[in-house]
Amino acid sequence: MQQPQDTELPKCLLRFGGRSLLERHLQLLRGAGVEEVVLALGFSHQQVEAELDSLRWQPRPEIVLNPGFELGSVLTVHTVAAAMTRGGDVLLMDADVLYHERIMAALAAGHRPVNRMLMDREFEAGDEPVKLCVRDGVAIELRKQVARDLRYDTIGESVGFFRFDEVGARRLAGIVADYVNDGRAHLPHEEAIRDLLRESSQIFEVVDVTGTPWIEIDFPADVERAAREVLPQL
Repeated sequence: MQQPQDTELPKCLLRFGGRSLLERHLQLLRGAGVEEVVLALGFSHQQVEAELDSLRWQPRPEIVLNPGFELGSVLTVHTVAAAMTRGGDVLLMDADVLYHERIMAALAAGHRPVNRMLMDREFEAGDEPVKLCVRDGVAIELRKQVARDLRYDTIGESVGFFRFDEVGARRLAGIVADYVNDGRAHLPHEEAIRDLLRESSQIFEVVDVTGTPWIEIDFPADVERAAREVLPQL
């Protein structure tokens, strides 16, 4: 993923209200009952490790380094494949998101195994948002560019957080491995999740989080908007 052009920090270390995105993630994960955390790091990973030292977070998250982090996020997911296939449900989350605790609640709610995606119907049109399309209650597409002839009932932006049950996580790890082995490691990981979605081997729940504050931070303008519009609502 791109780094904001006005900072040399990994985006998970951007601070809002005196706390880094990383600290906020960890606190929300703990609040949801998640204790086992694996961080896939690449760009300036030493700074992230220093932040963990400063936080003295226990249990300390496991760190997996991705030396090819400048390629696509498919490779990042591949580096944590071992963790994804240990058993149990897996939360796969982008680190560059500032969000309300209701987002985490929607993702992590319930104890039964489940595959789950989050959708926000209020989004700005354009090529940047990853669109999630639903027809008859079933997710049918996950991509930045949606075919014009695709029939769907609802379209929204994917929040960038996903939940997979044990079977779904293992299958995704296999798909991602195929991407890497086939020379497609430069692609975004949403493409692999899209393949899992479209092969219909797994059933996905789609949870509508429209109206809940969140923002993905890709550019300097997003940092300003996060501080001005999202942070005051958290």
